[in-house]
Amino acid sequence: MAIGHGIPSSLLDKLREVAKQFFVLPAEEKRKYSRAANEVEEYGQDRVVSEKQILDWSHRLCLKVFPEDQRRLNFWPENPSDFKDILHEYVVKLKGVMDILFKAMEKALNLVEGSFSSQFGDNSLIKARFNFYPPCSRPDMVLGVKAHSDRSGTTVLLQDDEVGGLQIFKDDKWINVPVIPHALVVNLGDQMQIMSNGIFKSPLHRVLTNTDKLRISVATFNTPKPDKEIGPLGQLIDEKRPRLYINVKNFAAFNYECFQKGKVALEEAKI
Repeated sequence: MAIGHGIPSSLLDKLREVAKQFFVLPAEEKRKYSRAANEVEEYGQDRVVSEKQILDWSHRLCLKVFPEDQRRLNFWPENPSDFKDILHEYVVKLKGVMDILFKAMEKALNLVEGSFSSQFGDNSLIKARFNFYPPCSRPDMVLGVKAHSDRSGTTVLLQDDEVGGLQIFKDDKWINVPVIPHALVVNLGDQMQIMSNGIFKSPLHRVLTNTDKLRISVATFNTPKPDKEIGPLGQLIDEKRPRLYINVKNFAAFNYECFQKGKVALEEAKI
C-alpha cells in the first residue's frame, strides 16, 4: 500500500469520478467502445476461451496508454469530456512512481540501477483497466474477479475509495486488502517473479462482489514489450539459488496459450 507517492489526491478523485461517469452511461453509448471477440482492449466483459469458463461479475474498459503511438483513441471515451486528459495525466505521474519502485527493488537486492527497467525496454507497455463491479444479489456464489496472478511486470491499483473487495491469498487463507482512499496498491506480476528468479512473488488475488454497493477500481499494468525476452537476472543466480525459470518472449501470448490448456504459465516457465 503506497502512500506519499506524490500523485495529488484531487487527481485520484477525478480519475474515479470519470470512471463512474463512463460506466453509468446508457448501454448503447458504452457499446460504441465495445471490443471485438478476440480483443483484450476496449469495453466489455471476460474474454470467453472455454465453454466451462465461469465469467467474472464485472465490466471493464481496457486501454493502451503508452507508448502513445499505440493508443487506439477511437476507443477512448468522449464522454465524460475530460476522460482522456485525466487518464493521461494520471499515467504520466504513475510512470514516475514506477521508476522509484524499480530503483527501490534493485537497491534491496544490491543490483545495478536499471537492472529491472532494462528488461522492460525503453517503451514498455502500460495499459489501464477500469473495473466496474455492479451490486450482486448472490455474492456467495459469484466473484467480481476469479482468483489469479497478474501476467504483468508490475500492477498499480487505485481502489474504490469506500467499497472493499480485493483479497490476497497468504498462509493458506484469503486476506482483505484494506481501503485507504488515496493509497495505491502495488502488486508484482508473474514476469517480475521470473526476472527476480523467484525472490519477488506474484501473489494470488481475487475480488469479491457486494450485495448493495457498486465498486470502481483502476488497474495500471506495466509490461515488457512483446519482442523483449525476459528471464532471471544473472546477478540473482548462484550456487545457493540456481536458475528457476526459462527465458520467455511475449509472455502475454505464452500465458494465454497456457490458460487455454488449463495450465499455469508460471509453472510452465519453471526449469
